[in-house]
Amino acid sequence: MAAYLLRRILLLIPTLVGIMVLNFVIINAAPGGPVEQVLARVKGTAVQATARIGGGGSEVGGGSATTAKPVESAGAGGKYHGASGIDPAFIKELERQFGFDKPAHERFFLMMKNFLRFDFGNSFFRDRSVVSLVVDKMPVSISLGVWTTLLVYLISIPLGIAKAVRDGSRFDVWTSGAVILGNAIPSFLFAILLIVVFAGGRYLDWFPLRGLVSDDWSSLSPGGKVVDYLWHITLPVLSMVIGGFAGLTMLTKNSFLDQINQQYVVTARAKGLSEWRLVMKYPVRLALNPLISTIGWYLPQLFSGSLIVATVMNLPNIGPLLLRALTQQDMYLAGSILLIYCFLTIVGTLISDILLAIFDPRIRMEGD
Repeated sequence: MAAYLLRRILLLIPTLVGIMVLNFVIINAAPGGPVEQVLARVKGTAVQATARIGGGGSEVGGGSATTAKPVESAGAGGKYHGASGIDPAFIKELERQFGFDKPAHERFFLMMKNFLRFDFGNSFFRDRSVVSLVVDKMPVSISLGVWTTLLVYLISIPLGIAKAVRDGSRFDVWTSGAVILGNAIPSFLFAILLIVVFAGGRYLDWFPLRGLVSDDWSSLSPGGKVVDYLWHITLPVLSMVIGGFAGLTMLTKNSFLDQINQQYVVTARAKGLSEWRLVMKYPVRLALNPLISTIGWYLPQLFSGSLIVATVMNLPNIGPLLLRALTQQDMYLAGSILLIYCFLTIVGTLISDILLAIFDPRIRMEGD
């Protein structure tokens, strides 16, 4: 197993580099980069000022009024769309500030060099370091991710096993209705429903919508802090659990059904082995294989949380921050978050492989 783990760890490096290359290309290929966005703001300000003056012939450029100089569009001369009428010297200064005065490959290697030194740089549009921005969002993301994952597993695995053991019974039919409902309603729609009913939307005003704790949280007693924290995360966690438990429940049931119908289980039952021992001794361990494989997907969720639910519930977590970074082409902020997300995905997959080898004696690591 040691040789297998060493190979997988070494493969992390080219995998992460390949993912970062792809992310860099996608982020920079999208229109509306940081330079274009600043130019659009400057030009909009200048147009408004010109209209107030009465059609004057000067516009804003680098902090002082300059004579308007036409600049070619991006399609004709490689300049930025929307830059017409802005002093080219101002545009070049913006390019230098954002690092776009260098070729794309140089910008990528510079970014990777900084990442290797754990220097994640500063956000283009926020006067703060990337690390501080991410750390600020981590408490909400981790809270939502940990509680959601824990509840999903605690509900789905026992429920899936119970449905498999009672396959075709009234319990199986009724619980299947809940599973179908959970699959049919997206998490964000359920979040909107909870807001309308329980968060002052139209009926009841029992739960808050903003933040992880109340403004006076620091002045509360220890017990009051716990209650306040749970009060704030109830609705978002509930909406995310509804969207996540259904698929995992059916995966558990189908995996367990496949095992309890195997010949060795039928033979053990014929020999008089108690149903509890029959179910828990071997089928559970083997049926857990598909569930263990989901760790590679759930581990990144502990970091990022749910983008749509967080947006609907107005929660400051990693998801909305990543979305804004991508739309604004905030290269260092978006690249850092994606790097962490991809790293957790790869680590989660590695953990899944190791746990599969531990729980399933039929699986052996290559080279064992």
